[in-house]
Amino acid sequence: MPDLLTASWPLSWSIGVFLVAGVFTVLGSIRLVALGDTLADRTGWGEALFGAVFFGLATSLSGIVMTVVTAAGDQPQLGYGNAVGGIAAQTTAVAVADAFYRRANLEHAAASLSNILFGTLLIAMLSLALLGSFAPEATVAGLHPASYAMVGCYLGGLHLVRQAGARPPWQAVATAETLPDIPHEHGDLDRRSSAWLWRRFVAVGLIVAVGGWGIALAAENLLQATGLSVGFVGAGLMGAINALPETVTAVAAVRRGAPTLAIAAVLGGNSLDALNLVIGDVAYRGGSIYHAAGREELFVTATALFMTAILLGGLLVRQAGGWGRLGFEGVVLLGTYAVMTVVLVA
Repeated sequence: MPDLLTASWPLSWSIGVFLVAGVFTVLGSIRLVALGDTLADRTGWGEALFGAVFFGLATSLSGIVMTVVTAAGDQPQLGYGNAVGGIAAQTTAVAVADAFYRRANLEHAAASLSNILFGTLLIAMLSLALLGSFAPEATVAGLHPASYAMVGCYLGGLHLVRQAGARPPWQAVATAETLPDIPHEHGDLDRRSSAWLWRRFVAVGLIVAVGGWGIALAAENLLQATGLSVGFVGAGLMGAINALPETVTAVAAVRRGAPTLAIAAVLGGNSLDALNLVIGDVAYRGGSIYHAAGREELFVTATALFMTAILLGGLLVRQAGGWGRLGFEGVVLLGTYAVMTVVLVA
């Protein structure tokens, strides 16, 4: 087994592992939606906060494992690219999920203070990652100061979201197309105990994480076998597969009538993917992961920052409809991701 993990794989093996791991993440994510929707009502946290924290963690497990494996394997650019590429791809997932929401623009129906605050938090964290890349390459206890700042930013942001959710000073105006986040029936899951739901939720999340481990190994071998650029493999291929759990979760949540959960899963997953850079900084022993990022990785980081701002604008404007069943933000997100991919391939 050790030889299998360390030796170079044939190209067909790498592609096969990518596909199999992708199937694992899709099936696992579909199951997570039903369990998470039930737990959001059972715990009283609501779809936005539960989706951003627990859903975000569960669907980000595969990406976390990818970043750790590649950074520890002396491929920090792959780890960095996976994190920021996943954020860009997952933000595009909102536009994909919007196409499945028949009533109105998804951002219109899912506008909530929690989702807007999580979008703001993500912008702050991506900005810190960029600042870390341009700051002096210094470390404190083996980590770049930007890593400490990002952890503090995330924890502080969670506190503000919970505080604002208890007594919201701002609320989205309800319209005929707004779908409020209220408890509803979940079929057989309502007859299960909370302990059973939590055990199943954790078990499925671990299955998704195993998929991430396989993807990371396949990506390193794919890089060696094809000669593709690190930016394209890390931010393009790994980032796209990293985004599969959030994409499937968002679409499944929309089809279950939980649009707030769909947006929360994406924004929460993105915030945790930004923390992947901190985890990668811990795993990478060759210096600061922020300074290991190349031009392509920084380009993708800036793209993800722009896309998050567009999504936040969509949640604030709350356009009821738009082109091809998408609001302006959906069209811009799809176009931006397409251009980013073309630039990485070129």
